[in-house]
Order: sequence, then structure tokens, then C-alpha cells
Amino acid sequence: MVTLADIQAALTRIRDSIVLTPCGASQDFSVATGNTIYLKLENHQATGAFKERGALNKILSLTAEERNRGLIAASAGNHAQAVAYHSGRMGLRSEIWMPLTTPLVKVSSTRNYGAEVVLHGNNYDEAYHGALARSHEAGLTFIHPFDDPAVIAGQGTLGLEILQQVPLADAIIVPIGGGGLISGIACAVKKTSPHTRVIGVQTARLPSMRVAVAENAPVVLPAATTIADGIAVRCAGERTLPMVRKYVDDIVTVEEEEIANAILLLLEREKTLAEGAGAAALAAVLNRKVNLSGKRIVVLVSGGNIDVTLLSRIIERGLVKDGRLVRMRVHLPDRPGALHHLTGVLTEHRANIVQTRYDRAYHGVNLGETAIELTLETRGPAHVDELISALGAAGYTYERVL
Repeated sequence: MVTLADIQAALTRIRDSIVLTPCGASQDFSVATGNTIYLKLENHQATGAFKERGALNKILSLTAEERNRGLIAASAGNHAQAVAYHSGRMGLRSEIWMPLTTPLVKVSSTRNYGAEVVLHGNNYDEAYHGALARSHEAGLTFIHPFDDPAVIAGQGTLGLEILQQVPLADAIIVPIGGGGLISGIACAVKKTSPHTRVIGVQTARLPSMRVAVAENAPVVLPAATTIADGIAVRCAGERTLPMVRKYVDDIVTVEEEEIANAILLLLEREKTLAEGAGAAALAAVLNRKVNLSGKRIVVLVSGGNIDVTLLSRIIERGLVKDGRLVRMRVHLPDRPGALHHLTGVLTEHRANIVQTRYDRAYHGVNLGETAIELTLETRGPAHVDELISALGAAGYTYERVL
């Protein structure tokens, strides 16, 4: 089992090559939760995620012969980039196996760091088994993304760093995939500041560590898709599970919509870009999954490598959820001037039309009428209620399209 001494040695080993990321207080999230919220921004690392810590510590712990054989890793993205980046800096050859579903931004970045990328399998587990077989076949040195003592120790340096930045932290909230990150952090924290609670967060679609703790053994869960691809691990680690059982106080889960909303809020309120896994810890705090009040809470934003296409969908859905983007279907007389009158009502109440679509054949439209679907930008739910009242007062037949 990894010890505090291992984590302290890892910090000494990697310190000069890792960014000391900020850990500042968030006024908005503090007010919203009734706690003092600090955001530990690991998305500021060179490759955009915390994974550099463990990957670099592992590479520096290898013998010259192990390094020179070439490195191989399997990853949904962030571990891949970390191995590629640091092996490239040291002039080492690396081969990275990634699932076919990996966001393009992570695939491109990994290649740009100089690694050979192999896309294999529909999820992390299939890519992992392919890479493991390849490492045996070609004699490459395998760098596990989480179930390795040197990797765990490297990730644990985050715990020491957080306690230096927020010495009186009451709790640290950490996303969990295979468990390497929370194992290292929890060990460092509990051995240094025993009163500080360490709480893990998983996506409800793949709560592999929570199930493993309940069963006291790793359990392989059915494959599932999630926007938190960085923690989409079907089975907890053999080495990480005992450490989680020993040091972690609780594990909670969050839903997809909660993660998406946390991504949007981080972007809008804190001007911070987070990927799904990176926003999971904040999602748990904002949605009261963590039963704490009046405490100093450090929330780990573990990574920011999100595909821009997914981000655009998250922003749009978030605007819909907040009532700032709404779709209305309004029945109009099919004659000149009818649309002008309708837009006059909307203009009077300061709604911005984003999109329109006419339909004369569906939605119960009478002959001589047309239905127009309007996508509108609004200021929020109260503004939507104002628009609905105005449409009713103007005599329109309408419905909100959900």
C-alpha cells in the first residue's frame, strides 16, 4: 500500500516539472452552497489535467532499460496525453491505446505530443486489454492509468499541495474513476490532517468504486456512456480499493444533467473550462450530494479537455434548463402581417428570436392558419412567464415545446 513517504518522495521528484495550480475561493459557489468553496484548478496543468503527476512519477521511477524499451498506455484521454507529453520531453517512444469514442481533442493532443495513437475498442476496458496484450507482445513498458503504486503516489501530491494552500480545509471533494487519484489524495490528507474529510464522486452510470466498496471486491459493471469519460471506468483497481476503504469517508454519485450544469456554471461564473470528469466534484456539491454546511471545502476541478462539439451541446441544454432558451409554438392566421404583429409582441417584451419554422399541416392547424415554432432567448423563467402572459393577452393560441 502507498505511504505518505512515497507521496512526499513523489512530490520532490516531480515538483520542477508540474504546475503548482491555483486553489482560490469562489464567491458565487460559496454563496450558493452555504460553504466556503475553493476550486483546485488542475485544468491549468500543461496537458489540461492532473494525470501528469502520476504519469511523470511513474516514468521517473523506471529504470533506464524500462524507459528505453518504449512506453505504452491505455486511456480515455488525459492519462494518454500525460504519458505522451512527458515521454516526449524525455525523448522516449510512447504508444497510446485509446477507445474509438475518445473525444477528438484528446486524440489530436496525444498525437501532437509525439505519441503513436492506436484507436481500439468501444470503451476504456477494451482499449486497456488491447494495450496490455500489445505490451507483452512487443516488450513495451506498461504505464497503468491508476492501479500502480508510483501513479497513486504521484496523484497523491495533490493532497499535499491542497493542504499547503488551504491548511484548514474541512473537506476535499474528488472525482473517482479507477481510484488512483482519490487513493493518493486521501492517504496524503488523512496522514497529514486526519480531521479533513475526503469524499469521492462518481457518475451514477458507472459507480464502480462505490459498488466495489459495498461488495469489498472489484466488480465489473456493464458498459455505459457518460459525458464524464475521464472517470468512465467499469471496475475499481485492485490496489486502489483497499486505500479507498481505509482513507475515504464517503462516495456519492451525480447524474449526467448535474454534471452538464456544473460544466456550464464553471464556464459562466468562474470562466473555467472543465470536462465532464473535471466538473463531477462540483456537481456533487451544488446538488447537495455532500452533506456539509458552513465548512471550508476544496473542490477538485481535475481536467479541462472537453470536445468543443460536446461543449456546445452542453451550453445549449444548460440554457434550456435555466429557461434562457425556450421554444414556443404559436398559431397564426395565414395572411400578410400576422407574423409582424406577433414579433411586435415579442419585441415589446424584449425576447430575441433565434430560430423560426412554419408548419401548415401538423399540430392541429386549421385551414387558413399556420403554426410557427419560435426559439427564443430570454432572461430566465420569470421572463418566460411574462412572454406567455403577453401571448395570451394578445389572443394567441400557443404552447411551450418541451
